Amino acid sequence: MHVSPTLWIITCLVILGLFVFDFFSHVRVPHAPSLKESGFWSAVYITIAIAFGGFVWWKWGSTYGGEFFAGYVTEKALSVDNLFVFVIIMAKFTVPREYQQKVLLLGIVMALVMRAGFIAVGAAAISTYSWVFYLFGLFLILTAVKLLRESDDPVDHEEQRETRLERFLKKYLRTTDDYDGDRLFTKVGGKRMVTPMLVVLIVIGFTDVLFALDSIPAIYGLTAEPYLVFTANAFALMGLRQLYFLLGGLLDRLVYLSMGLSYILAFIGVKLVLHALHENTLPFVNGGEHVAVPEISTPLSLGVIVATLAITTVASLLRSRGSRDEQMSSRDPQEPQDSVKGP
Repeated sequence: MHVSPTLWIITCLVILGLFVFDFFSHVRVPHAPSLKESGFWSAVYITIAIAFGGFVWWKWGSTYGGEFFAGYVTEKALSVDNLFVFVIIMAKFTVPREYQQKVLLLGIVMALVMRAGFIAVGAAAISTYSWVFYLFGLFLILTAVKLLRESDDPVDHEEQRETRLERFLKKYLRTTDDYDGDRLFTKVGGKRMVTPMLVVLIVIGFTDVLFALDSIPAIYGLTAEPYLVFTANAFALMGLRQLYFLLGGLLDRLVYLSMGLSYILAFIGVKLVLHALHENTLPFVNGGEHVAVPEISTPLSLGVIVATLAITTVASLLRSRGSRDEQMSSRDPQEPQDSVKGP
């Protein structure tokens, strides 16, 4: 797959333009977006991603088109899991709802910049050392196990991480306890101070670094093309702000999402290890010769990812619905009448 420098520049300018448009049209004036607004723009960004995937399919063929869609769906699913953490951070720092858009957009831009660095390093490593696929595969399998272990109470695990980082930041930064609109800095008694808004932004940025550690190896398990890795990440992150407000209370109903993502990461990890064995050059593995193992195709990968997410979502909603019905049936029938009685 040959991507000219001109196409790289055009792609980056278009992505940058979309972020600038998002800021000036939605974020510059603080407000809490409605479900209609969030739903509309989520659909717009998903449509743009699908159109870009169609362009890749048309220009470079079905193989690369399939790799882009597999990478995009995987990154989008991992982004939904990221929203759980964003909800925890926003609640912990009691960020006013009308200012959450700015924090999210700046955090997403930071995430894309940092991921671009990871993508460049990953591309250089893969092109030089084929055994890197072993490391990526084992890392994803270990990450899947870790995610599965933490699926019992992800909120508690994330709150512990954010509390440690918050203590570290407040130790070395002069911070205020009160927000000053959506400003990152303010003056108190003539001294320049950091507002909680900047602390939240740093916490989200640090969290995005941790997310990149598993999302980048995951997508390199689906495509080895840096252009597809970068664009899949960019388009997956682009609609994340709208998705945050659109899903809202639905997030806590996706009780099996962590299990589904664990399976996807483990599946891609196995795919990477198989690919590493197929391309093996390590002298202590099969004498440095390639190992005859089956490789997992892109269509099969895409099918497994989509099926896992569909099953996870349906099972989660059925579980949440069953729990809600059980709570309703166990409630005292007289309780509603009692709650409306006068003094």
